[in-house]
Amino acid sequence: MPTRLFAVLAVLSALAAAPALAKDTGYVFISSEKDHAVTVLDGRTFDVVKVIRTGKRPRDMKFDAGHRRLFVACGDAGRVDVIDVARLEVVERVPVGEDPEMFDLSPDGRTLYVSNEEDAALGVIDLASGRRVREVKVGAEPEGVLAASDGRTVYVSSEVAGMVHAVDVASGKVVGNVVVGQRPRRFAATPDGRELWVTNELGGSVSVIDTASFKVLATVKFEPKGFRADDVTPVGITMTRDGRTAWVALGRANHVAAVDVASRAVQDYVLVGKRAWGVALDRAEARLFVANGLSDDVSVVDTAARRALKALRAGRVPHTVVIDD
Repeated sequence: MPTRLFAVLAVLSALAAAPALAKDTGYVFISSEKDHAVTVLDGRTFDVVKVIRTGKRPRDMKFDAGHRRLFVACGDAGRVDVIDVARLEVVERVPVGEDPEMFDLSPDGRTLYVSNEEDAALGVIDLASGRRVREVKVGAEPEGVLAASDGRTVYVSSEVAGMVHAVDVASGKVVGNVVVGQRPRRFAATPDGRELWVTNELGGSVSVIDTASFKVLATVKFEPKGFRADDVTPVGITMTRDGRTAWVALGRANHVAAVDVASRAVQDYVLVGKRAWGVALDRAEARLFVANGLSDDVSVVDTAARRALKALRAGRVPHTVVIDD
């Protein structure tokens, strides 16, 4: 066989063995606080594809716009690790300050906004240089971070102050302070950006904020049967693309709630694992994945039938789940 033909066959073989493209792998990524790792599951079989070692105490995770990179906040390492989705390897480590937990990326993908609990600040990181270019002081123990889709505003929740702060991106100043429930945690926004929903862990509720006036429009309370009020500790929240349904993880109440966004009425409660925490919908929005921090698993919920289908082992103290589909 000619040498040139051998070379062509070798190239074709290498391409066949190459990793999947970085987009639409179907992988489910789960951060494990105690294992200092991200577990990758096959989205169809739920078999473990790989366990990726990260900095200590990985928590929040976000994909870039193209799903080529996955950013992971490593709370006890003071950094965000960047995973190449095709290679399933950490390829970059970005210092972001002390005790990062939650963060978001700007719509253009150039800036990372991170809550630094110990500093009571929102850190602004330029991803091209990896430098911290700004620090905005907010209330004590900031947690949730959400960059508005228009790129003009970043919202930050302060657990101790019981407030949501609106930060103007251009000036780097707080332009709005909204008093919400006790210990606000995570955010979801309606598709039109007019409403911001924030979970109140110790308030057992969600506050609905008008983003134009920075006023609370409504409060959604949760009362699953058989649980004391103190057990109802909402944290994770996600919203369907059409903005009709919000799914809320109720923490120690071991349920997720389906909420009709228009009426702000709870439609259903679904029993999942212990201390339901992070939530994510698949692309079809047919399945909801719920990270359960005290049962060390992820519940897979049928969103139409409103019932849990199975529990997936997910390392010790799973925090956040995201899906590349």
